[in-house]
Amino acid sequence: MKTLTDFASFDALDIRVGRIVKVEDAQTRKPTYRMTIDFGSEIGIKVSCGAYRHYTKESLVGKLIIGVVNFIPKKMGTEMSEVFVLGVPNDASEAIYLMPEREVSFGVAVF
Repeated sequence: MKTLTDFASFDALDIRVGRIVKVEDAQTRKPTYRMTIDFGSEIGIKVSCGAYRHYTKESLVGKLIIGVVNFIPKKMGTEMSEVFVLGVPNDASEAIYLMPEREVSFGVAVF
């Protein structure tokens, strides 16, 4: 476990539900996807490392995901990651996305 922190650290994160609206191959050294995600009033683009192993581009379009939208953008090869999509690693340390199991409004903040 990591060290204990206070609620203010968690509260500083803007975690929202988004809908994936477009998925393309990214221009990176390793195979990755560039996803356009609609968070309601904002559109974010995320380069997803490892998602190609478990998801086809077509299967991701329309899915709801959970993302942190207020991290400073990070350069990943020639791509810029503007959203941090939350996931958990499987046994091979590959990303499995956190996705709501039921339809919810996208753009809403997670609490």
